[in-house]
Amino acid sequence: MFRKNKLGAIILVVALMICITAPGYSLRKMKTSYNPGPEPKTLDPQMSNNTSEVIMEMAMFEGLTRLDVNNVPQPAIAEKIDVSADGLNYTFHLRDSRFSNGDPLTADDFKFAWMRAMDPVNAAGYAYPIAAYIKGGAAYNAKMGKAEDVGIKVINPQTLEVTLVNVAPYFLALTAFPTYFPVDKKVVQANKDWNLKAETFVSNGPFQMKSWTHNKEIIVVKNDNYWDAKSVKISELTFNLIEDPKAALTAYEAGQVDGIDSVPAGDTKRLLKSGDLKIDPQVGTYYYAFNVTKKPFDDPKVRQALTLAIDRQEIIAAATQTNEKPAFAFVPYGINDADTSKQFRDVGGDYFQEDVAKATKLMSDAGFPGGKGFPEIKILFNPNFNHEKIATVIKDMWSRNLGISVTLRKEEGQVYLKLLQSFDFDVARVGWTVDYMDPLSLLDIFTKGGANNKTGWANQQYDTLIAGVKKNLDPKARMQQMHDAEKILMTELPVMPIYYENLKYTSKSFVKGVIHSPLGLVDFKNATVEK
Repeated sequence: MFRKNKLGAIILVVALMICITAPGYSLRKMKTSYNPGPEPKTLDPQMSNNTSEVIMEMAMFEGLTRLDVNNVPQPAIAEKIDVSADGLNYTFHLRDSRFSNGDPLTADDFKFAWMRAMDPVNAAGYAYPIAAYIKGGAAYNAKMGKAEDVGIKVINPQTLEVTLVNVAPYFLALTAFPTYFPVDKKVVQANKDWNLKAETFVSNGPFQMKSWTHNKEIIVVKNDNYWDAKSVKISELTFNLIEDPKAALTAYEAGQVDGIDSVPAGDTKRLLKSGDLKIDPQVGTYYYAFNVTKKPFDDPKVRQALTLAIDRQEIIAAATQTNEKPAFAFVPYGINDADTSKQFRDVGGDYFQEDVAKATKLMSDAGFPGGKGFPEIKILFNPNFNHEKIATVIKDMWSRNLGISVTLRKEEGQVYLKLLQSFDFDVARVGWTVDYMDPLSLLDIFTKGGANNKTGWANQQYDTLIAGVKKNLDPKARMQQMHDAEKILMTELPVMPIYYENLKYTSKSFVKGVIHSPLGLVDFKNATVEK
């Protein structure tokens, strides 16, 4: 008996030694942290509309599909997907899964979530990725149709049938996007503020919320009720809520954060040399929006003059310093044209050139010779070293080249978003990364009354082209419609493209398996800590 116990003790000690010394074992019990950005205004997937919120929601929720490392949608909550021959009807067969509180996840939870996003009463900023594609959705969202006419049908608790208004080859990629995530109908109906504190937060993804210290951090832990919990290796993930990239970098270099989602431009060269800074392809555009509901920005000549009077390469060299491409159109590189051997951007080419002399003449033609009589304008941006640096450089260029007075208006994130929404600005910094790999993901923004059209601009011909794109089954013809729409956008210039974005982030070398998507998304499902 004694010999047996002694042998058992020896085996236990050896096993512990193997665990401690084996590669991948972490004394931190697979804990890691990441700084996606500032305090979220909401973590309700149907109501949020910025990247930092989406990053956190992707950790805590999951849709019918989930994008893999190659950005290809894979079955997730939907175990099986049937698509009709005409491409208009999708039948999703749900696997047996539960929310983090143990409630069964049913097809009705998906329908409830999607209808919330489209309900005009909720004024969801990101309703259009659902409303534009599901039959009857746009009419319902515009208060011109009934809820019962929307093409979402619960066949039974495990089967959801969806009818599209037009063929959308990328629809399964959309169902991986947060607006399409399910929410627990019972929980949401009982408490409208369910998503604002950990005690009431319910989700269905790889992680569930443990705590939320507002303006400091959100801690999530592995969700044992997640259907694929066996694949989740991280036991605890902390989302630090540091808005200032400089402060976030300080925390990263002090070992307090394992990764950050935005890097101050002044530190890029040093971080590249150390290997901490990662630069990956991203399909997005950094631009300024003109408030065309205000004078003098209602005049296309003024918008054109401002657009031509800056030096984009100088802005990149002075501010970002990570070799972004100057933008002389709106749709970025990385999206294929109808001929998939070519990119949409290469086919479309550039729509304007920088030309100070022409900008000066346009300003004169608009009634402001040498800038005389032009009102002082303010550039609105949210706190970020890069945004401020870019705004400062552009301010100096406009003042020097056009003789106008420009000031900067830095506002905290929540205030900044409210000002954009209420059109209480002159010129504002905006950035957009595609939700799916199609030019429509960017061009659809600027249709009349679009929730993310932060310009007030509208053009009937443009809207007609975009509506045609959504109905066109001919890949070549629909691409041409989008080229034609972009030409209108870049002629009237309610927006000023500045550069096509890169994906820039830092990550400690011991954190493995995190997917940084060209869509700007970050997925921790398969992450590990090897330290």
